[in-house]
Amino acid sequence: MTGITLTRRGLAAGLATSLLPWRAAWAAWPEAPIKWIVAYAAGGGTDTLARLIGAAMSSSLGRPVVIDNRPGAATNIGAEAAAKAAPDGYTVFTADNGTLVFNPALFRNLPYNPERDFRPVGAFARFHLVLAVRKSSDFSDVKSFIAAGKERQGRIDYASPGIGSPHHLTMERLARSTGARFNHIPYRGAAPALNDLIAGTVESTVIDYASGGEALRSGMVRPLAIFSNQRLAALPDVPTVTEALGLERFEAYAWQSLVVPKATPDPIVARLTQELQAAVGQESVQKRMREIGLEPLQSGPEEVQALLAAERAVWVPLIRELGITLD
Repeated sequence: MTGITLTRRGLAAGLATSLLPWRAAWAAWPEAPIKWIVAYAAGGGTDTLARLIGAAMSSSLGRPVVIDNRPGAATNIGAEAAAKAAPDGYTVFTADNGTLVFNPALFRNLPYNPERDFRPVGAFARFHLVLAVRKSSDFSDVKSFIAAGKERQGRIDYASPGIGSPHHLTMERLARSTGARFNHIPYRGAAPALNDLIAGTVESTVIDYASGGEALRSGMVRPLAIFSNQRLAALPDVPTVTEALGLERFEAYAWQSLVVPKATPDPIVARLTQELQAAVGQESVQKRMREIGLEPLQSGPEEVQALLAAERAVWVPLIRELGITLD
């Protein structure tokens, strides 16, 4: 019995000794700059947000957080680069609901697998979506807009930032929930879609408040409804879709999270989660995020996993029903 006990002790001691280099490495992390991959062009909203939060994290970590822009292919270029990066804590990636929820249903040949290749660090921002019409529109409320969509069946246009975007899918979900039908006009981004709405070229759009806040507040376009679970402080007179149409728990957002390669060690993920939440919690960061129309989030890995499960249950069946593919 004593011999077995000594053997176990020896084994435990050996394992502890063998793990010391790993523990030392984790304790020393980070020893080099951290690369934050952004799958959008420099200067856009996603890039601006990553730089804002990255700068706050840099101060705490004592190492630079360097933004690496990899735009294109509906975030697939950036996602593939992040998926193939070494799982050492020196590469992080902005993954939105397009990357993690929509793309696996939209693409038959995806260069990454969200569940196999990534693990979440935390969610940090939510974009509120607004249904709006042109200023000169005959529609003054969402009920009349939906009623016309039922009657005219596809003869009312709506613009979106692109096929498969949260804006596009949200509008199609609304149409199917109400029996209406609208004619989708996809654009290459939110700005040109909004510009044509302001010009009166299209009748309606779903716009995120971060992109369209000024136009919505100033009256350049007319907001009809919010796809959030409560009214926006910036648009207090605009009802939610649930309020206006009686659609129970009809919510839709664009959101962003931070992920790392799947095999990144637990202690590094825990530290990154801590640093991300602390950065987003800074008063200056929250103030700037709200100024540009974003809702700060401080969700951890488990909350992101729950969010992903809920989102996939809603959006994947819709994408399949619509028959949309992007490759």
